[in-house]
Amino acid sequence: MINQSFFKSILKAETLSRRPSQFMWLPDTSEEVKNMVEAESRAQDNIRKMILEEAIRKAKKIMEGHPEKMFTIEEYQRFHQCAYELSAFPGSDDNSIWIYRRFKTTLEESVLSIVLPSLKDKSDAALLRELILMWSNYSLMARWLCRFFEYLDRYFIPESMELCSLRDISVNCFKDLVFRELYSKFRAAAISLINQERMGLHIDRDLLKNVLLFFMEINKHKGVSYYEDFERTMLEETATYYSQLAQQMLVCDSSEDYMQKVDQCFNEEKARASYYLPCNSQLKLIEVVRCQLLSQPVDKLIENRTAENSGLVTDYQEMLSKYAGMTL
Repeated sequence: MINQSFFKSILKAETLSRRPSQFMWLPDTSEEVKNMVEAESRAQDNIRKMILEEAIRKAKKIMEGHPEKMFTIEEYQRFHQCAYELSAFPGSDDNSIWIYRRFKTTLEESVLSIVLPSLKDKSDAALLRELILMWSNYSLMARWLCRFFEYLDRYFIPESMELCSLRDISVNCFKDLVFRELYSKFRAAAISLINQERMGLHIDRDLLKNVLLFFMEINKHKGVSYYEDFERTMLEETATYYSQLAQQMLVCDSSEDYMQKVDQCFNEEKARASYYLPCNSQLKLIEVVRCQLLSQPVDKLIENRTAENSGLVTDYQEMLSKYAGMTL
């Protein structure tokens, strides 16, 4: 007799084989999951960008004259972490570029909206004073942003040969937007202060020193050699001043008085220059003074000495010997 249970088992197996699998009716969810993850990642990145915009807004307050509103340790850690999370993981190059460009546009906006308007209507010492203030505030703002975006300088930027460091961007931005337009006014104002003191007027020496240090700091970066240009113009102005002074003294003073005044000019010029000029510039300046007061008028000095029958030759030789060590 045929086993009925055997047939029942075969029939059940055949029925199951013909029934569509339940998994065939479910859609493939892998693409949906991927899209959901990407959407969540973009949302998180947008939140981080909003937080960095908050950091930028607060940093720009420094340019508006509120440097006392510094960042707390908690704020620094928060902003630094957001910048890191935006740029530190694989596939985040677009975010790194966004931070890089946002850093640059922030600097440009600050210069165009705050720095240039504050400088354009000023001149002389007031112009230089405002320049130093604006550069100080601008540098402080840039340093804070560089701290927040440190990861770019350490990892992202070195991998690209085309990108400048954040520090170079900040200096070049100020140089390109401010110095290219107003440098001639800065130079004229600084030389005016030197001439004023040379004529016996009181000036702010510390201001002049800070301006020249600023010229040298800007000069370290690629582009126009601003300090060298200032130095060349300053030496030309000095040569003109002492050439005219020598002509006046040769006409009005005796040989003895002339040599005494030359000695006084050397001492005063050296004292002034030592306060705000670097050593190399001091030597060049003294050489210009020596040339205009001693070397150039030598024939006229000898002529005057002959007319007076004085001991000018000896005095002249002593003066040359005294200042010979200051030549380049």
